[in-house]
Amino acid sequence: MLIVRSENLTSPATLAGGTGDLWQSLQFDVDDVRASTIFFSPGARTFWHTHERGQFLQVLAGSGFVCTRAGASHLITVGDVIWAPPNEEHWHGAAPESFLVHTAISFGASERSDEVTDSDYDAAME
Repeated sequence: MLIVRSENLTSPATLAGGTGDLWQSLQFDVDDVRASTIFFSPGARTFWHTHERGQFLQVLAGSGFVCTRAGASHLITVGDVIWAPPNEEHWHGAAPESFLVHTAISFGASERSDEVTDSDYDAAME
């Protein structure tokens, strides 16, 4: 059993691998399962990436988008839970006029790809 006490959580740190201002607070990283709470400033987003065994996202505040390389785009808001299946290339980030806070639980190794371009980001809102 693992119990992470609030006083042992990491302080938010700048998250590499994204566009705009993103901060991450690692909750735990055990047996290839990693949980973090991530804050995105308006318009900030991750790079394209995959997770070996998938990823859950739970939106805690604000609104944003989650998009797949295959072209699916979804508005996400408070309370939404998203499942990205194993090895599905995707990105997630804040809407242009909103911050976004979500908890991300990733299973297995993550692989980062290229930056989400402004045109990729704009296409998510169409």
